[in-house]
Amino acid sequence: MTTTTLQQDLSEMSSAEDFLLYFGIDFDPNVVEVSRLHILQRFHDYLQQDDARDRAGYAQCLQRAYQDFVDSDPLTEKVFQVFRRQAAAREARIPLADIGRRP
Repeated sequence: MTTTTLQQDLSEMSSAEDFLLYFGIDFDPNVVEVSRLHILQRFHDYLQQDDARDRAGYAQCLQRAYQDFVDSDPLTEKVFQVFRRQAAAREARIPLADIGRRP
């Protein structure tokens, strides 16, 4: 399969299940149901990091992305910016009792 064909095939896919089936990756539908967008975003992130060019490289990146959410969950993985901002906001909180108090 040429890269052009791979790119054409990928452009026709619209769901996480499409990608997982295409690359022959066994998956738990419950994991995908909860984390589908997170898996696809992580897949995209891994593709950029690894500079994957062929089908095997793409399959490896997708397998890693899927496995991240088998072993963890979207809140812990913080794939999307909104989760990272929420975590940073929680870390920067100051107790109300400390406001106006001098060290």
